[in-house]
Amino acid sequence: MAMRRWQSWGLCMLAALLLAGCASTGKQAAELQRAQYAWSAAIRWGDFEGAWHMVDPARRESHPLGELEFERYRQVQVSHYRELAERPGEAEAAREIEIGLINRHTMTERTLRYTEQWRYDPAAATWWITGGLPDFWAGE
Repeated sequence: MAMRRWQSWGLCMLAALLLAGCASTGKQAAELQRAQYAWSAAIRWGDFEGAWHMVDPARRESHPLGELEFERYRQVQVSHYRELAERPGEAEAAREIEIGLINRHTMTERTLRYTEQWRYDPAAATWWITGGLPDFWAGE
């Protein structure tokens, strides 16, 4: 009887630990969705300075952007921002995005694909985008 009580207690503890792990993973997933939504909104509405603050601090330090780079982003208007695929994870995630761009000077529109890479920073309890702002001029 005592053995059975210990087994029941052990199973309860195991279940509690597993549920706690699921809760933290669920919270992290919700935080990722919030971060991705904020990023998408910033890019879609042309707030590239705001989006820049969501870039991994190590990336911002190693690849700083100046006023000239931000001025280039002001020359385009994002016409659409669509998620094509998503690869979520516990510490890293990725999304394939289709972005429509309109050149404000020529009024021509083009579409490009962009891969977002995300990483979770447990010390800051936040998700950072690791690749920087989308390069709308790659190949030009």
